[in-house]
Amino acid sequence: MSSISKNIKTFRQKKGWSQKQMAEQLKISIPAFSKIENGITDVNIKRLMQIAVILDTTLMDLMAKEGESPQMLHNQRVKQLKIKLAKKEEELIELQKKVIELYDEIREKKESATG
Repeated sequence: MSSISKNIKTFRQKKGWSQKQMAEQLKISIPAFSKIENGITDVNIKRLMQIAVILDTTLMDLMAKEGESPQMLHNQRVKQLKIKLAKKEEELIELQKKVIELYDEIREKKESATG
């Protein structure tokens, strides 16, 4: 059984739906849905998107490998990017301070040269 078929089964069971209810939603026979859920029949992307909508989940969730949570991976990536952004903002603030210091230094030199 592929991870996609396992995920379909898991999400269906979380909804508390039978294979019959799922087949009715997809407008296919119960055996046809059973073959999808047991990995006997490969599903095309259009059908997979339809299943995701019916199960109120995402395509990424249905395609995730076992033990992998797309939302968790996404959240980790966002957290990493926020950390990088914060570091860059700190660097920018330090550079702005240096520019101000240099500007003040130039202004003081000009004033002392003319003064």
